[in-house]
Amino acid sequence: MSTSPRSYTAAIEALNTLQSNAAAIEAIRKSGGKLNDLALPEMIEYLARIGYSPSDLNRLNVVHITGTKGKGSTSAFTSSLLQGVGTEGSKVGLYTSPHMVAVRERIRINGRPLEEDDFAKHFWEVWDRLGENTTRKHDFTPLRPIYFRFLTLLAFHTFLSHKVDSTILEVGIGGLYDSTNIVPQPITTGITALGLDHTFMLGNTIEAIASQKAGIYKKDVEALAVRQPGREGAEAVLRETAKEVGAKSFAFVRSPTQGDPITTLKLGLPGPHQYSNASLALALAQSFAASEVGKTHFPGAEEKLGSFKADEDAPQEITPFVQRALEAAHWPGRCQRVPTDSSGKETTFFLDGAHTTDSLSLCAKWFVNEVQQEESKRRRVFIFNCTNGRSGPALLGAVLDEIERFLDPEGKGEGYPKAREFFSDVAFCTNVTFHDGRSAGDLTSKAVDPSDLEALTVQRELSEAWKTLVGEGEGGSEVHVLPSIEDAVVLAKKVEGTDVLVSGSLHLVGGVMAHLREEGVLDEELKSVYL
Repeated sequence: MSTSPRSYTAAIEALNTLQSNAAAIEAIRKSGGKLNDLALPEMIEYLARIGYSPSDLNRLNVVHITGTKGKGSTSAFTSSLLQGVGTEGSKVGLYTSPHMVAVRERIRINGRPLEEDDFAKHFWEVWDRLGENTTRKHDFTPLRPIYFRFLTLLAFHTFLSHKVDSTILEVGIGGLYDSTNIVPQPITTGITALGLDHTFMLGNTIEAIASQKAGIYKKDVEALAVRQPGREGAEAVLRETAKEVGAKSFAFVRSPTQGDPITTLKLGLPGPHQYSNASLALALAQSFAASEVGKTHFPGAEEKLGSFKADEDAPQEITPFVQRALEAAHWPGRCQRVPTDSSGKETTFFLDGAHTTDSLSLCAKWFVNEVQQEESKRRRVFIFNCTNGRSGPALLGAVLDEIERFLDPEGKGEGYPKAREFFSDVAFCTNVTFHDGRSAGDLTSKAVDPSDLEALTVQRELSEAWKTLVGEGEGGSEVHVLPSIEDAVVLAKKVEGTDVLVSGSLHLVGGVMAHLREEGVLDEELKSVYL
């Protein structure tokens, strides 16, 4: 790989200098989560310095998607649907975060990550423009934006340069103040399932979080959302915000129930919760296809996709085009099964970047349903890490609750007598890729305090939380605190015939995938070569 001054490697090294360090993140936490009112004005200023105005972004024909759970999956489904009904030469841009193995995965055209040369070309164009046009309204505004903002600018520049016909734009965090939220007139907007996450930035009630997420709704633009069961307050906030901003219309998408045509599909993304994401994606694609922009750039798409009906009593129609697109969708690191060979004695990794209590419950349910089909003698290992600041006991409790419920449906709910023995080994490791302390360039993270990393502070806390949850006694899992992902992978593969659940952090899952790709069991698109 080239290491010339304008290479992909050099671009990644430059990009990593823009990461927020641990001290900056801690300062945000201590501020009580007050979001900076300058966030969007600064982003618009950066946009101007690379040669664009917000109105230029309307040419991207944006489908804007946010939510706590499933926004990446919904974005992938939506991209697949629009690709499936495009004409020859049409281009669908997809911007998501975080990446699994390579940064360029975040910026895709027709489902494929940018090639290294293309990424580097556009990266240095944005980098140089920001270096040349240095005029800023406020002296305290950095010359170049932080990591995620820079990548958002890069995505906008790349998609405009490639003249995409549509852009699926996934929010980073929240919505209202997110750097993606400077597109004046998206074509349609959608919100996935909500939950309590990033509370130090977004608020500590579901209603406050709903208000932040609904910040993507715009005047004269269709506003869609999935139902939020048991969270009527959040639903009311979404509905009222759409009304206040003057959205063209607002509708909740029907929650799929058994017997609905969509539930008969074998979705490209496994897990029963994906049917809700696929339903929202279909509604968004139908909304886009019905727009004037959709009719111009994707002629015939409305007929191929069917029409969205704001009627929750009627199941969505599934056309052959819709079936093909939803079954072909691929989203790495979400409920993904990766065997290391086909011998029958292989180690099989079950990868899911779930990092909230709700999503970890779904992840555990998926895993136990998958492994119950395997031989009972297979060894089971759990590899886990979570971002500092998240509640380890609550997250681990969500996994144990689901496993206990599965193993003992009639249980009295006292402790975890069955779940404590479900895994032979439980490993808490850092997100450092290699045993020698290195991280792959694209997986470098400065968001962890180096002293905490060296002392394995978070991992030791997680280990104690697990031991407290499962209690003392014979026959429980052996618990390991490990300094790197490589150490955890070696532990998992120590015995033939092992099923390994990896979860708690997308960065952790990405690091495991980097090792699996190096082994040759994942291809360049991070698909399993043995399935």
